[in-house]
Amino acid sequence: MASVPEGLLDEGVWFRVEAAGTAAAVRRTAERLAAGLAMPQGRIAELSIVAAEAAGNLVKHAQQGIILLRATRTAEQAGVELIAIDSGPGIADVQQALGDGHSTAGTLGIGLGAILRQASRWDMYSLPGRGTVLAVQVWADAPPEPPWAAGLTRPITGETVSGDAVASREVDGRRQLLVSDGLGHGGLAAAASHEAVRVFRQTPAGSPASVVEALHRTLGHTRGAALAVAELDPAAGLVRYAGLGNISGTVFGPDGARRGMISMPGIAGHQRRQIREYDYPLVPGAVVVMHSDGVVDRWNPADYPGLLTRSLEVVAGTVLRDAGTRRDDAGVLVARLS
Repeated sequence: MASVPEGLLDEGVWFRVEAAGTAAAVRRTAERLAAGLAMPQGRIAELSIVAAEAAGNLVKHAQQGIILLRATRTAEQAGVELIAIDSGPGIADVQQALGDGHSTAGTLGIGLGAILRQASRWDMYSLPGRGTVLAVQVWADAPPEPPWAAGLTRPITGETVSGDAVASREVDGRRQLLVSDGLGHGGLAAAASHEAVRVFRQTPAGSPASVVEALHRTLGHTRGAALAVAELDPAAGLVRYAGLGNISGTVFGPDGARRGMISMPGIAGHQRRQIREYDYPLVPGAVVVMHSDGVVDRWNPADYPGLLTRSLEVVAGTVLRDAGTRRDDAGVLVARLS
């Protein structure tokens, strides 16, 4: 977690929220971000309330609280997303906590109610002993439909930018995901992953293997990256997957079954033996989770009742909190098709 840069990137800025001064910085940054997106003044004021209350709740009630602020866009409008994550104590009765007047610290307890009244969309998941993840979006107008994919990246401790990047696209009927882990850390790693995202978004529609091949051919001027591309095809009931390097992909079925997906050895842009594509079953209600090696595979959804039915941002935040390591950049991308 670092000082706020003047130009906020789309992946946003993280705050470690431990003191009232940081809470004020979160509020000011939210206002500045919304102003840069040309949001109406009334919505900026309401976003300010959301940011102040969310950060204040972490200061008063939480352990190891962090907040991400980032822009979110459609072709028609822009908004601001806030994701608040803490490691405890958690909330035993979420519905009770949502009511104004409830408090666990001798305060008025109106924070959550105030947040939800201003939010265009929100979701929250909490477990006693593990903590809470709150995802809030404030849009200028009516919010768009929830996304089919959402992800988070976080830099290694001591860096201001993450070498990991995530992206999704829908082109010619293909719904595809990308996770990229730039070699090393810091600005050069981030540049490699940003280039991977740029090429991914501009490459013509094709199979995951062909997209990975295109990425490999165009990343030679960068440090290179471990990366993987997945395509969700509900009509065929398949996930198609191709990767180079240490990117993990898993399909979680609604019955709790999990199926790991295979990446080949290599570094996109520099070395590869072969790019191979594999198919995996995709049943209705399944969730696809992809992540860099800054997120460990020990995470088990059976320990989080109902989590995989929640918003994708909340799922990603929970995985990042409990399976992400501070000793590496971390990136996680979650997708689900109804």
